[in-house]
Amino acid sequence: MSEYEHTCMIRGDGGQTLRAILDQICNKWTLLIVATLDQGTLRFTDLVQQIPGISQRMLTLTLRNLERDGLVHRKVYAEVPPRVEYTLTPVGKSLIPPALALAGWAIEHVPHIEASRAAYRSR
Repeated sequence: MSEYEHTCMIRGDGGQTLRAILDQICNKWTLLIVATLDQGTLRFTDLVQQIPGISQRMLTLTLRNLERDGLVHRKVYAEVPPRVEYTLTPVGKSLIPPALALAGWAIEHVPHIEASRAAYRSR
């Protein structure tokens, strides 16, 4: 695929659809939740405990969006108190390799980025 074709693929409908999906995937919490659920099925309280700094409200909103987008499956058990479990769907699991690639890129380029930031600040 040529460089121009990559640009067209990204821009597509002016980039609107792709931007909306990437905004959801690249927000502050989504990848942390997906990486945590990669361990297996977890309850809401387990997710709160395993993701430092996330509020219950933000976890709820992010899980709803992930369920809506088909990345997470939510199972409610008819018990008192109700038990809810979350599991990655196959689409959610398919997000792990590109997320790891992006994290690897970030780790590889930390020294360069930090040096560039320091140079920028000193100007």
